[in-house]
Amino acid sequence: MDEETFREQLKQNGYGDIVIKETAANHSEPTHTHDFGASVLILSGKISVTLEDRVVTCGAGDTFSLDANIPHSEQIGAEGVRYVSGRK
Repeated sequence: MDEETFREQLKQNGYGDIVIKETAANHSEPTHTHDFGASVLILSGKISVTLEDRVVTCGAGDTFSLDANIPHSEQIGAEGVRYVSGRK
């Protein structure tokens, strides 16, 4: 999916705070939650999100959404990751 289409979908689905974020290579976040739902489009690099029952790995062009208050951890790939994110 391209960035323009994704941003439009975020708006149509009630997501705000649409920003581009970057995280350094090989960074990891231990298990945590957010008090907001999030939807992301990966622009470059890779991220793996570990949930209770599965691991989801996303690369450039992939999208991923997570509801508020869902425990998860994050592992960034060797090239870092750059993504568009919306919150609701």
